[in-house]
Amino acid sequence: MSLLESLYHGNLLPQEQFVPKDPQYRELTRELSSAMIAWKEKLSSAEFAELEALIDLQQQVQGIEVAESFTQGFRLGAGLMIEVLHKNYL
Repeated sequence: MSLLESLYHGNLLPQEQFVPKDPQYRELTRELSSAMIAWKEKLSSAEFAELEALIDLQQQVQGIEVAESFTQGFRLGAGLMIEVLHKNYL
């Protein structure tokens, strides 16, 4: 299926296909999971719920930043392609 067909059918979901290739990613993810378990054991249920709410807010902010970064990167890439193609065909 072409990219245009995938876009039309709603199959292009970059946020769901994104897996960082940085070798530290998996290690940091494991550390984060371990830290969350440790905090869950240290805090009361109410305190841990507050911590989770704070982390959820942070993730929402990061989601907005990632979406904006993707959009800006796409625009930059498309602009570069237009500029290159335009100059080559003049």
